[in-house]
Amino acid sequence: MKDNYPASDLPQPAPPQQPVRMALPQTAPYVTYTIIGVTVAVYIIQWISRAFIQIDLPIEFFAKENDLIRAGQLWRLLTPALVHSPHSLAHVGFNMYALFSFGVALESYFGHGRFLTLYVLGAFTGNVMSFLFSSAPSIGASTAVFGIIGAEAIFLILNRKLLAGHFRRAIGNVLFIIAINLFLVGSLPGIDNWGHIGGLAGGLMFTWFASPLWEIEGIQPMLRLVDKRSSREAITGAATVLLIFGALAFWGMVR
Repeated sequence: MKDNYPASDLPQPAPPQQPVRMALPQTAPYVTYTIIGVTVAVYIIQWISRAFIQIDLPIEFFAKENDLIRAGQLWRLLTPALVHSPHSLAHVGFNMYALFSFGVALESYFGHGRFLTLYVLGAFTGNVMSFLFSSAPSIGASTAVFGIIGAEAIFLILNRKLLAGHFRRAIGNVLFIIAINLFLVGSLPGIDNWGHIGGLAGGLMFTWFASPLWEIEGIQPMLRLVDKRSSREAITGAATVLLIFGALAFWGMVR
């Protein structure tokens, strides 16, 4: 015998659970804008000094010169990121465009202090690798920019669950940019590819320890994003990168 019940009285299947999507927090990229402003200002000083005294003073004091580094001018493992070729506006233009393209979003995720640390470490690790494996003088912010690109890749990988609908396209774009710049642009004469590799390695290493790890906490509708990465882990990451590449720089000076 078949019982007849109103359709409304029958148990209804639970609606499929919809994935929770939340926008990552955004902060104004003051550090990115400041770095661009300082770098452009230094580039203008390069032009002025060449015009009035026929000497590019920023390059004289800031470029990576292996002999001068061995003589004790250790700041040259960092300051080449501030100077660019005065004969090519595209050199500084491309680097600042890349910094703007990647830095604005990444700084908003990392925060000002962590992003500035990333940029400085990328410049340092890139110039250490150039010091070790290239005897040619070197200038340019591409060491630090490669650190930022490497950081973007690790950030996407570590937060791929939260970025599920965006992850594959974004990581594909980052890997494509890395490959093009290392294997195509890096093969051109006058390009310091060791600096690129070192900056990339420093950004990857630091971000593995220091990248924000966003998780959703709470119950609907009271959901919030929480960064599970502690400041101690970020400090550990920075210290690890400094110790490893500092030791490599020391070995390069005494070998």
